[in-house]
Amino acid sequence: MKSSINISLEPNSIPIAADDIAELHAARLLLLINICGVKGEKIEGLTKLAKLDFFVRYPGFFNRIAVQLGKKELSKIGYIESSMVRHHYGPWDKRYYHILAYLESRRLIKVEKKKKTYNFQITNIGKLKAGILIEQKNFKNLVLQMKEIKKLLGRKSGSQLKNLIYETFDLEVKQLKHGDIIG
Repeated sequence: MKSSINISLEPNSIPIAADDIAELHAARLLLLINICGVKGEKIEGLTKLAKLDFFVRYPGFFNRIAVQLGKKELSKIGYIESSMVRHHYGPWDKRYYHILAYLESRRLIKVEKKKKTYNFQITNIGKLKAGILIEQKNFKNLVLQMKEIKKLLGRKSGSQLKNLIYETFDLEVKQLKHGDIIG
């Protein structure tokens, strides 16, 4: 079940789902970099960012990985935060490029290319904004989930996370056609 809110921009218009609000995706990614990043500052690689985001957005899959790795179920969130699609290297959201550019344009993150890898580093302004989000009641469960993800998976590389996803979720992810929604 996806979370949704009933926001309408005009009378008699179609409600907007939470998944359609770019700022919510931006807030989640800012928190992800801040909480799951190395020293709370940096995530190395778009693949790692996307795979960590997958476990944030799909708490049921995170719980399965936790059990597989010898832990108990760690996530208390029981719904899919927002859907992702199957892409070349596993779960993906086509909005990443837009959302990350938005965060960079607001000076909340800095994007650096090192050889073929894009690194995402939170700025001082980004840390302040993330700190405000962390204190918000609406983000409490998401923040707790990210902390558990960091403890369990934070030291793994993007490739290791991709392989873990493919090995564990063969039917749910790996065997999907490119562009299919992961459910």
